[in-house]
Amino acid sequence: MNNAFSALRISASGLSAERLRMDTIASNIANVSTTRGKDGQPYIRKIAVFQENLVKELNKSTGKVEENLLGVKAVSIEEDQSPLKRVYDPSHPDADEEGYVNMPNVNILNEMADMIAATRAYEANVSAMNSEKSMFLKALEIGK
Repeated sequence: MNNAFSALRISASGLSAERLRMDTIASNIANVSTTRGKDGQPYIRKIAVFQENLVKELNKSTGKVEENLLGVKAVSIEEDQSPLKRVYDPSHPDADEEGYVNMPNVNILNEMADMIAATRAYEANVSAMNSEKSMFLKALEIGK
C-alpha cells in the first residue's frame, strides 16, 4: 500500500476531516442562541471525533502483517456533555417558573479558537499536498 500517492491520500483525508470539523463548529456558532430545537430542548454543542485510518496487510516478502496509515477518518459527531448555561430572562418564552432559560453550552470564544486551529490544520494539509505535487513534477522533469 505504500506508494507515491499515500502522502497525498493522507493529506486529502486531513482536508476532509478538517472540513467536517469546521462545518461542526459553524453549526455550533449558528445555534449559540437556540433554546428550543426539534426535540423541544436547547441546542447541545457538537464535537467531531476522528481516529487514524489504518489498514492491515500481509507483506508477501516478509510474511508479516503490517499496518499502513491511510490518514484520518471521522468516527462520530458527539454531543458535548458540559452543562447548559442558565440565564435569567423572565421575558423569554422558554423561561421556567423562576425566570431562567436553559441556553446552549456553546462558548463563542472556544468555537473561534477551534475554528482557527481547524483552519491552520487545513492550510497545513494544503501546503503538504502542494509540496507533494511539486516533488512529483520535479521527478517527471528528471525523467525527460
